[in-house]
Amino acid sequence: MFPIHRPRRLRQHPVLRDLVRETALTVNDLILPLFVRPGRGIKKEIASMPGNFQLSVDRLVDEVGAAVDLGIKAFLFFGIPSHKDADGSSAWAEDGIVQQALRALRPAFPKILLITDECFCEYTDHGHCGIISEHQGRPDVDNDLTLPNLARQCVSHARAGADVVAPSGMMDGMVRAIRSGLDEAGFTTLPIMSYSAKYASGFYGPFRDAAESPPQFGDRSTYQMDPANGDEALREVALDIEEGADIVMVKPAMAYLDIIRRVKDRFQLPVAAYNVSGEFAMVKAAAQKGWIDEKRIALEILTSIKRAGADMILTYFAPDAAKWLK
Repeated sequence: MFPIHRPRRLRQHPVLRDLVRETALTVNDLILPLFVRPGRGIKKEIASMPGNFQLSVDRLVDEVGAAVDLGIKAFLFFGIPSHKDADGSSAWAEDGIVQQALRALRPAFPKILLITDECFCEYTDHGHCGIISEHQGRPDVDNDLTLPNLARQCVSHARAGADVVAPSGMMDGMVRAIRSGLDEAGFTTLPIMSYSAKYASGFYGPFRDAAESPPQFGDRSTYQMDPANGDEALREVALDIEEGADIVMVKPAMAYLDIIRRVKDRFQLPVAAYNVSGEFAMVKAAAQKGWIDEKRIALEILTSIKRAGADMILTYFAPDAAKWLK
């Protein structure tokens, strides 16, 4: 018989605890989301997301530089345009705000990874993620009319210097349409990180302040997933992989750790998880009240996301975590 295992023996010395630690969180696991807007010299703090800002392109370059100095190598960009219309046409404009940012960042930081969020909620005057049509007597996003515009947006970002495109609108068939558009434009090696299992979550509130993109009517429950559904997430991920997704994402992260684990176990493909604005803001608010230890809680959350199976984590904690992990 084997002797009785006493796990506490392996916890007595801090070096031994490090040696037997199963999950390692490093700065290389982190992707920093950033918000870019028109203008010059703009660095406007987002009230509900302390330490995060709407940035003009010149200040964005400075912000990315500071993050690179901390060891962060991957960034995700959201655009806040000067012009909004029913179709979100500024999303694919040659001089669009994200396109401007990419052209400024690419020569300044040739080795970092530039990822662009691909959706229309920031660019439409109605705040929804695509073209609106009448459906059963009420307005709703027209899935099929939106797909060609998504492909146009992605090709435009690829031409401006994006390394990865990340479609987030949860349109059926979006990965196939984007892959086809990229391939036809000559970007056959450019990867797609798909928001494959994106839930209609209450955790997005601060982001809508940051991106100035609240829906002007209804909500997004007709195209984002019901938080009660787990098996559906696996079907959504399977469809995106079949259509050509290279990385699949679960969003949000904290309330969906079970989904991250199921996706990783089932598909064994690179999995991203988005530690979203509401998850970030709750920790910041509690820390400001003195109720929790921000560093300890934030790193515990990020480690749990990694432990659940995420290969990469999109998080507004990235700069702080980079400092804490040194």
